[in-house]
Amino acid sequence: MLDRFVGIQNTDAGLNRQSGVWKGPGQTIEMSGCELETDKQKFKGIPHSLKGFDEISDFSESQYRFITAWSRSTKPGQRCRVVAAGNPPTTPEGLWVVKYWGAWLDPQHPNPAQHGELRGYTTGPDVKDVEVDGRGPHLIGDEWVEAKSRTFIPGKLSDNPDQNNAQYRATLAALPAEYRAAYRDGRFDTAIKDDAFQTIPAAWVYAAFDRWTPNPPPGVPQCAIGVDVAQGGDDNTVLAMRYDGWYDKLLEVKGKDTPDGRAIAGLVVQHRRDQSIAVVDVGGGWGGKAIVQLSANGIPVTPYLGVEKSGARTADKQLAFSNVRSEAYWRFREALDPSQPQGSTIALPRDAVLVADLCAPRYKITGHGIVITAKEDIVKQIGRSPDKGDAVVMAWWDGVKQINLQGGWKAARPQHTSTANMSRRPRHHRRK
Repeated sequence: MLDRFVGIQNTDAGLNRQSGVWKGPGQTIEMSGCELETDKQKFKGIPHSLKGFDEISDFSESQYRFITAWSRSTKPGQRCRVVAAGNPPTTPEGLWVVKYWGAWLDPQHPNPAQHGELRGYTTGPDVKDVEVDGRGPHLIGDEWVEAKSRTFIPGKLSDNPDQNNAQYRATLAALPAEYRAAYRDGRFDTAIKDDAFQTIPAAWVYAAFDRWTPNPPPGVPQCAIGVDVAQGGDDNTVLAMRYDGWYDKLLEVKGKDTPDGRAIAGLVVQHRRDQSIAVVDVGGGWGGKAIVQLSANGIPVTPYLGVEKSGARTADKQLAFSNVRSEAYWRFREALDPSQPQGSTIALPRDAVLVADLCAPRYKITGHGIVITAKEDIVKQIGRSPDKGDAVVMAWWDGVKQINLQGGWKAARPQHTSTANMSRRPRHHRRK
């Protein structure tokens, strides 16, 4: 980048190559990288009138939002903006880009935008983006705020006069199909390239999206609610309501709005139907009080402790699992597998974040069996907690499965023997 910069400026006067800072007349330009999730901290409190990102889908969403918080200037009348350039994401970790610029990139967006059209956005009380009409000011919650504009402009190889030549076209033409469509044609609707050891293939998740309907199958009761718990902090509490293979739209609540077990239990009671079971994450000790509250209300509940030892094996009985988390994700993988005798019946609500959550974990086979990426390592990988994916997987791991029979539906318990499932509530209550 520095050599290219010097070529554009026709001089290296004022450039400090060690720091990547160029000081010119009235302007300072800084060039830097953000390799690790924690590297975003080095940009804290440093204002810039222009922040530019190259290969935006290689940044995490939390890095992007954190760094752009200081897109500002004390100079009166100074225009401040952010420009993010890059190719379409080819890994699940980059799918946040499709969500962030959803009005232009997500085919399921309820209010699609034209390329280059400006849309106004601000942040709501739940720290989610809110689309508004124009700059404002707008009353959001109890505060008047001004919105910032956002847009998307597509680019193809044919738009780049410096690279649109026979040699580069031949290079792109030799790429695999998904990369060719992304890098040459600028398409965001191509399949994500799976890692060789990716636990759940992206195509299986997209197939589950295609099977989804606004309502569950007739006569099928709600059988489980997966509850990924966040008590305070920046993470979200997520509820995944499952009706056999059909999942309702995920309920996402900020952790600050579920500060204790009573609040979490209240959410479950509010959305529980048909005597379904609640599967509550107790990792880190957060879900223990919620389990106490639910049990006190007579609601059947299963504690989910991902690090606990599993006594189950894969469907073909060939491999064991290192822990409950590995078992749960692999069980969901088996259920999504389209090569099953009856095919997969799982139907998931379309959600770009859910794709990233489910496709981020990798697996390896050790002497202890199948090992799935630990949750804390996923957080480092994608820059946030995979709350939605974990809630969906938990809802499948336990709870009644409905078997479609001629003339009706029959309930059956899942056949797994993890110690977390066998130990049940008393042991976990003593621990908490």
